[in-house]
Amino acid sequence: MARTLLHRYWEIPEGTECHRKAYASTSISGAVGLITSAYSVALNPPGSFLEGVARTGRYTFTAAAVGAIFGITSCVSAQVREKPDDPLNYLIGGCAGGLTLGARTHSYGIGAAACAYMGMMAALVKMGQLEGWKVFAEPKV
Repeated sequence: MARTLLHRYWEIPEGTECHRKAYASTSISGAVGLITSAYSVALNPPGSFLEGVARTGRYTFTAAAVGAIFGITSCVSAQVREKPDDPLNYLIGGCAGGLTLGARTHSYGIGAAACAYMGMMAALVKMGQLEGWKVFAEPKV
């Protein structure tokens, strides 16, 4: 499933069809939020059913919002700057997603740190994709 979601995101050309790019990034991050909330509920059982539902929704919707902001911002940045394959678009998108996380937690510190870390990670992922970096070696059979 993860491979399908990531493939759907990468098959859309950069700087075009921002609505599809945002939908794909929202789907990916929403799935990550759902998995995170499942671990949270399993490892730290809630006191009641409603508390578990609230925690699941909080993690899932926060992650989905961060993904949506990342997808929209990186795509609009590519359109405005007219440089679709530039890692700076991903840095800007990651920073916007991090600021969204900071706004959700009501913390300037978390927002600034998440902006820096998510922006750098997104830019490195884009650089790696452009240059063909291999994270995992192919098995020699």
